[in-house]
Amino acid sequence: MRHPEYQYLDLLDHVLANGDQRMDRTGVGTRSIFGALLRFDLSGGQVPILTTKRVYWKTAVREMLWFLTGGTNIQPLLRDNVRIWTDWPLAAYRRETGEHIEQAAFEQRIVADDAFAARWGELGPVYGKQWRRWLGADGREHDQIGTLIETLNTNPASRRMLFHGWNVGELGDMALPPCHMVYQYHVTSGGRLNCLMFQRSVDLLLGAAFNFVGAAALQLMLAQQADLTPGELIWVAGDAHLYLNHLDQAHEQLAREPRPFPTMRLARRAASIDDYRIDDFVVEGYDPYPPIKGEVAV
Repeated sequence: MRHPEYQYLDLLDHVLANGDQRMDRTGVGTRSIFGALLRFDLSGGQVPILTTKRVYWKTAVREMLWFLTGGTNIQPLLRDNVRIWTDWPLAAYRRETGEHIEQAAFEQRIVADDAFAARWGELGPVYGKQWRRWLGADGREHDQIGTLIETLNTNPASRRMLFHGWNVGELGDMALPPCHMVYQYHVTSGGRLNCLMFQRSVDLLLGAAFNFVGAAALQLMLAQQADLTPGELIWVAGDAHLYLNHLDQAHEQLAREPRPFPTMRLARRAASIDDYRIDDFVVEGYDPYPPIKGEVAV
C-alpha cells in the first residue's frame, strides 16, 4: 500500500508544476491550485504527522487546546512557548506605534505585562471565540463544541454535527479570518468517528502540517468524549498554495521518501473537552527528516 504521506507530496508536486502564479494579499506571491482532498485513516492509531520534515507536533496540539479554551489572546500561547501567532499582533504594534521592536522583546513584554498583553496581544474574535462563544443576533452565546459533543453522545446519526468559524459579522475584527473554517463529523454504525475539515486557504509548506495534527488531535479528543473510536480524517482545501519564497523548500521536501507515520494516543480519559493537557498526548514512533524552514507571510 502506498504511504499516505504521498498524498501531500503529490499535492506539493502538482502545485509546483501546475499552480497558477499570481500576487496575493501578503505581497509575497503564490503558486496555487483550487480544490484538493486528502484522506488519512486514524483507526490503527497512526496520525498524519509528516515525516519528510520534522513537524513540531506539540506546538500544533497546544494551539488546538488553546482554541478549545475560547481564548483570543496570545499571552497563554507564549507562556507555552508557542510563537506561531505572534506575527499578526507584532505587525499591528509596529504599524500603530512606529516602534520597530524585535519579536523576542515584544513576546517578552506580552508574557510579563498583563496590561500590555491585553492591549497588544489580542487577535480579535478568532477561532476559539467562534467555536466556544459564537454571538448570536439575540445576544446569546453558542458553544458549538459543547453542542457537537452532546449530539455525538445523544444523536450520532445526525447530519448536523459540525462547527465553523466564518462569522461574517466579526470577520473585520479578526487578525486573520479562519483558514480551517468548517469541521463536520460522521459516526459509522460500527462506532467510528470520521471528520471532514474544510480549509478555505492553506499555506502548504508551513500551515498544512500543523492543520493535519490539530485536526487529528481534536478527533481523538472528541472520540474519547463520545466513547467512539477514531476513523477517517478527510482534509479538503479551497485555495492550496505555495508562497513563491517556499518553492526551493518544497523541492527539498519532495526529494525525501516518507517514513512510517507515528501513532498518537491519549494517556488518560479527560473529564471533559476542557480538561485535556499537552501531557495527555503520547506520540510514539516518530522518526522524521530534519525540519525545513520558511518565512511566514503576514
